[in-house]
Amino acid sequence: MKQAGFPLGILLLFWVSYITDFSLVLLIKGGALSGTDTYQSLVNKTFGFPGYLLLSVLQFLYPFIAMISYNIIAGDTLSKVFQRIPGVDPENLFVGRHFIIVLSTVTFTLPLSLYRDIGKLGKISFISTVLTALILGIVITRVVSLGPYIPKTEDAWVFAKPNAIQAVGVMSFAFICHHNSFLVYSSLEEPTVAKWSRIIHISIVVSMFICVLFATCGYLTFTGFTQGDLFENYCRSDDLVTFGRFCYGVTVLLTYPMECFVTREVIANVFFGGNLSSVFHVVITVVIITIATLVSLLIDCLGIVLELNGVLCAAPLIFIIPSACYLKLSEEPRTHTDKILSCVMLPMGAVVMVFGFVMAITNPQDCTHGQEMFYCFPDNFSLTNISDSHFQLTTQLPTLNISIFQ
Repeated sequence: MKQAGFPLGILLLFWVSYITDFSLVLLIKGGALSGTDTYQSLVNKTFGFPGYLLLSVLQFLYPFIAMISYNIIAGDTLSKVFQRIPGVDPENLFVGRHFIIVLSTVTFTLPLSLYRDIGKLGKISFISTVLTALILGIVITRVVSLGPYIPKTEDAWVFAKPNAIQAVGVMSFAFICHHNSFLVYSSLEEPTVAKWSRIIHISIVVSMFICVLFATCGYLTFTGFTQGDLFENYCRSDDLVTFGRFCYGVTVLLTYPMECFVTREVIANVFFGGNLSSVFHVVITVVIITIATLVSLLIDCLGIVLELNGVLCAAPLIFIIPSACYLKLSEEPRTHTDKILSCVMLPMGAVVMVFGFVMAITNPQDCTHGQEMFYCFPDNFSLTNISDSHFQLTTQLPTLNISIFQ
């Protein structure tokens, strides 16, 4: 919302969700047409080894970078949770983000990622969904109790902003699940295109509803001050949000193994013919997670990670490759709805990918990682003619009633 403009951002969320729904169904239709059961084998049969190699790189990079972003989120959120424990020194090494990332990796994400059957993560996914609902309730609560006390930036309600393509990259990151769609499809008791379509329609509608609520409530609360990680905006003294941070941290830790499954499958398909021995299964999993952990220890700004992963990996996986495969495989007439939409999606994906990358590099998001926001202090703040590249603000921030954060 901050990058695109609030009204345009809402419209783009609906558009990206529709495209995601269409392309997920299109992907499985392509698999049925080609007689393949993995994304890689579909592209290999359609475009040969060059296409297979390109997809393998994208299909590895997207979940791998997602694993890095999940580590960043876990480190940011859970460290603030532990710092709120009475008697704990906030400067203590053992409650710092680096230690939290390593600890959560060793105790949670690594053991869960060592499963061989993705179906065993079903109950874990359910827990993650329940926690997401709790987090959403907290964000909605705070838009009412905290929002009126946060000054609104001057350009808060403009229809559109020039960084809208970057926003599409972030939205693509949020919605994409194409890289593990065949894994999930094969885990169904009776996998059919019709059954898959019903599941996708329901899932995307629910996801869109949640994303719209999160985006709307978060942006209405903080407008131009919104950070790439929304929980970075809330004050550390807010106990309700501290509980939300805990739920958020647990949610991303439970989502992490899904991404690791995909990266491991790509390596298995490319280098080991699709089958890994028990020893190689463990070794490759440990190597992947170790590298992701080391990178996440060096990067602490989430926004740029989401943008780049969205425009470079998610955009081609959502917009370009499913459309290209279907157009080449399908024998439907050119006027068929699926073919028309595929012809529209393909060039749009290319535009998002190229221009999104250029804008993400030339106009990076601000990142105030680990810094307490100015409105979290209980003193009066006079913000007079503050000007930078993002906002100009002339307002008086009243003294915050500390009860807001309790």
